Amino acid sequence: MISALKKTVLALSRLSNGVAIGANAIGTLVVLGLVAIVNFDVVARGVFNAPFLGAVEVVQFSMVLIVFLQLPDVVRVNRLTRSDGFLVVIGTRYPRVAAGLRHVIDSISAVFMALIAVAIWPEFLDMWDTKDYFGVPGVFTAPWWPIKLVIFLSAALCVVIFSLKVLTRAEKPELVRVPEHEDDAT
Repeated sequence: MISALKKTVLALSRLSNGVAIGANAIGTLVVLGLVAIVNFDVVARGVFNAPFLGAVEVVQFSMVLIVFLQLPDVVRVNRLTRSDGFLVVIGTRYPRVAAGLRHVIDSISAVFMALIAVAIWPEFLDMWDTKDYFGVPGVFTAPWWPIKLVIFLSAALCVVIFSLKVLTRAEKPELVRVPEHEDDAT
């Protein structure tokens, strides 16, 4: 029974890691596309006096996509912005307390991500039904639903990743990287 549970958790972990890495790669491609669009707009404005219409809308659309496509991988590799100073300090003296606090933080994070997923799902369905869009009609428009779907899927994947972090015990949790020699610090 325990072996089957471990296999299931391992398979779910591998799947969620793969999806998070893939989403991160797609987010990186969106960043590259955004760079190309901004550069095109700059050149078109300066050289041809013909700006790319809708550049502002594309940037707004892309920024949300970038953040939520890359968020699960950031969570996966423990690079989410947070203060681990307290955990580092107590972790050297009281490693079990630090591990327990990490589990509590990951549990709370999973709950908040679940709340985001639950809150955004009806918005996605509404945008899917109404075909609502943003932008300036006749210049540039895009539907809202892809952004809402990416936010939902990202939050749901973060719930899975945070939950797996709570369910599995890491022998050595990643903390702040400290160089072993002073020469390594430069």
